Amino acid sequence: MDALVPVQSAGHRLPLRLISPSLYRCIGSVSIKRSFSGFPMDTRISSRAPSQFTIRAQQESLGVASSSPSLENELRIKEWEVDMYQNEVAVSQGIRIRRKPPSKAPLGYTGPFDLRLQGADSPSNILEEITWYKDQEVSKMKELNSLEALKKAVENAPPTRDFVGALRMAHQRTGFPGLIAEVKKASPSRGILKENFDPVEIAQAYERGGAACLSVLTDQKYFKGGFENLEAIRSAGVKCPLLCKEFVVDPWQIYYARTKGADAVLLIAAILTDLEITYLLKLCKKLGLATLVEVHDEREMGRVLGVEGIELVGINNRSLETFKVDISNTKKLLEGEHGRQIREKDMIVVGESGLFTPDDIAYVQAAGVKAVLVGESIVKQNDPEKGIAGLFGKNISHT
Repeated sequence: MDALVPVQSAGHRLPLRLISPSLYRCIGSVSIKRSFSGFPMDTRISSRAPSQFTIRAQQESLGVASSSPSLENELRIKEWEVDMYQNEVAVSQGIRIRRKPPSKAPLGYTGPFDLRLQGADSPSNILEEITWYKDQEVSKMKELNSLEALKKAVENAPPTRDFVGALRMAHQRTGFPGLIAEVKKASPSRGILKENFDPVEIAQAYERGGAACLSVLTDQKYFKGGFENLEAIRSAGVKCPLLCKEFVVDPWQIYYARTKGADAVLLIAAILTDLEITYLLKLCKKLGLATLVEVHDEREMGRVLGVEGIELVGINNRSLETFKVDISNTKKLLEGEHGRQIREKDMIVVGESGLFTPDDIAYVQAAGVKAVLVGESIVKQNDPEKGIAGLFGKNISHT
């Protein structure tokens, strides 16, 4: 999975590293070589093409001047072409979400993407819009917090709690799916859910109400969340393991979540290739983090079942295209061969979206769900603790 982009100019070869499948391309004096090399590789890899900031940093570290216009343009061309190859891989796996806005080829480019149509300039749905914004946001955050600094911070971070074990124990204790209660102020589809929003107070109420784990939204722009909420809940002494609910597009976010108190992270199959999911799973395991891999349809479920090491699969009942919710999606994805493989691997399936009543919980449980992730129906309640009891039709707290 070590991807090298050696750029030769003025007697120097600049090794740039990327995630991608086995591909090789050579045009003119600039060559791209990408190959799979195994784990560990977190110190040598980025989940997206390097930014110009990254390229310049690598040039400076190797003592190469960056003032040459021809070299700068060759680097821009190579960066653009690598993005295009990554898009090709994603499309081949049925991924409809484009990771970045389409862009025209840099001046001077000649190659296989000369005549390729790139689609609309605007996002096709809300997930694509969020993904485009997240790529820019993470680039800025990385300039403020280097990966090396985060790795040092991880060494001093408190140990993670057993997210998967907590869900299994809750299921055994209550006979219901283990609850991942979501600390969420707003959503793109519903707007503000709770005006008087105190993340720590809500988290503590969830814990008293019997939640096995908590999900904490860390996206600020679209969900009015933040990593400070995750950090505050962990610092307040809440014992429930914490899921960092973020739109992960870069390994840097995994390290950052770990430093802020996360015990688990969300990976969304709709925006990550199989290779990226595989790598991020290994990185999370190395850092002691659980992973919840989210799917929306049968093709994504099939992809995820082909990736080794997944313990938690979330089925989101919300359509990416229409934003409509249909909880029968959970039942559909757990029927037939997919359901058989999940049972064979002893995976925990998490039902997500559209769960408001005891009947909804009973429906997805009958379909094979052993955990549920619920936000809106309980966070909007004046008393979230009572909201949990109402959701399950009985008190599921420890008392």
